[in-house]
Amino acid sequence: MIKAVIIDDEQNCVEMLEWLLKTYCPMVQIVAMCNSGEQGIEAIMKHRPDVVFLDIEMPRMNGFDMLEKFEHLFFDVVFTTAYNKFAIKAFRYSALNYLLKPVDPDDLQSTIKKLEEKRSAIEKDQLRMLLDNMKNMNPTTQRIALSTGDGLIFVNTADIMYCQAESNYTNVAMSNRNKVLVAKTLKDIDETLSGKDFFRIHNSFLINMNHIKKFVRGDGGYILMNDDTQITIARSKREEFFEMFSKF
Repeated sequence: MIKAVIIDDEQNCVEMLEWLLKTYCPMVQIVAMCNSGEQGIEAIMKHRPDVVFLDIEMPRMNGFDMLEKFEHLFFDVVFTTAYNKFAIKAFRYSALNYLLKPVDPDDLQSTIKKLEEKRSAIEKDQLRMLLDNMKNMNPTTQRIALSTGDGLIFVNTADIMYCQAESNYTNVAMSNRNKVLVAKTLKDIDETLSGKDFFRIHNSFLINMNHIKKFVRGDGGYILMNDDTQITIARSKREEFFEMFSKF
């Protein structure tokens, strides 16, 4: 069983999430439901939950302020939020769990499945990164948390040269020539990084356009990255690539 605490100042949101969990996620045991950060702190200390479903925007003490009250975070967190898509990218960059309101049952089940597969406490560095990225949506200065087999590595997105698919994992090549094996598919990485600088040039490659060294027209067209890695441009991606390439 997964022990859970729900914290949200809107009682209807608490009751809806309670119903969704009981209906679609019977492996979750709800040990407390709270309407404020203060009540949430008491419930967490009393019940020692595995996960806290936490609303961000609450009066007096918001979700971030509540988490800052803990010297050590011994539980995982699923943020429940109505934030827009730009803020959602900040959650993905920080490798934090979130659910958009109104909560979709499929998204909830997917989140619970992830918690079952890997139970871990949230890290303060992830919170700080989330807050920094939400304040600054410029992708060239943002940081991202990369989930590896033994923890998290925090890097600047601008230092990522390219990402290469490795079955259900992804090799992330950094500008310092180091490579990080990330426990996510390239599709997941693409959904997180997609934007002004990153482009899915091939089924197996997501590249940072700022790290292209050379474009070669022969053999259907390919590029050389700054580390001299040669990457073919997928036929279906050529027109979109050239349009994007012309802007750099």
